[in-house]
Amino acid sequence: MSREYFIGVDLGGTKILAGVFDGNLKCLITDKNKTKAALGYSGVKGRIIETIRGALHLAGIDISRVKGVGIGAPGTISKDGERVLFAPNLDWREVPLKTDIEAELGCPVWLGNDCSLATLGIHKCELDSKPNNMVCIFLGTGIGSGIIANGVILEGETQAAGEVGHMVLDTDGPVCGCGVRGCYEALASRTAIYNKIKNAVENGKQTVLAEDDGKTLTKIRSGKLRRAVEAGDKLAIRVLNETCFYTGVAIANLCNLLNPEVIVMGGGMVDQMGETMLPKIKDAAFNRIMLGAREVRIIVSKLGDDAGITGAAVLAYDNA
Repeated sequence: MSREYFIGVDLGGTKILAGVFDGNLKCLITDKNKTKAALGYSGVKGRIIETIRGALHLAGIDISRVKGVGIGAPGTISKDGERVLFAPNLDWREVPLKTDIEAELGCPVWLGNDCSLATLGIHKCELDSKPNNMVCIFLGTGIGSGIIANGVILEGETQAAGEVGHMVLDTDGPVCGCGVRGCYEALASRTAIYNKIKNAVENGKQTVLAEDDGKTLTKIRSGKLRRAVEAGDKLAIRVLNETCFYTGVAIANLCNLLNPEVIVMGGGMVDQMGETMLPKIKDAAFNRIMLGAREVRIIVSKLGDDAGITGAAVLAYDNA
């Protein structure tokens, strides 16, 4: 009897990750490529197809045995699931990704928001679909989120629910990429950390994160930040503590509003520094959560970087 497979794709601003999953939603193999967003829609679409075919080649599986492909895109998806309406990190507007990928592969494709699908993957494959109400927060270059309400993904009227990163926490704070001042993302993302450290270095502060001249700061990856914190770098520790504080405040707001059973933390920064960050996040959160909502558990996802492809595979599995 021929086995059937599913593909999960996590499309990011910098990388594309594709996984081949069996009928039990076990990931068999993955393949990864750079997104190269500068190539435009046509170029990135080609790289998605290349990554899917690469994963299938590594698994030794023909596309004819794939029942469906799920793709998590970093943006807003149309109500009919056909188009990516807006993906700022890719500079996409109204692109027919579902139809185009289906035409190339010859199998069904389903689209979803990347953070909502990562939340779906954690809920179903890591937590066995048990929490009826939960929130996932993903800390990385930006801050994404997904919300499970009464057992299903909360999408909102225009499928734009879950933009936790744009919850305003400080009306006098820095201007966010969305144009609003004081968003959670502008205060606590890895981009925010970079901006804070860059400003400090330009004002004479010392940090091991600076280049040899002590005055130049290049891109800060989560692993590099972790090593600076472990080395006792005072500036890195202070800025990371601020991220933990604002994350705790954001979680308290979400708990007081939604009363979830579980808050799950994920994303690149949490993957690298979860053990350091979690106690500080919990401290800031529980000092602000109303008494009736304090039964919430705040945990770190074990799926790590595979949460996105897992959720995308779940999307295909549920719809095939």
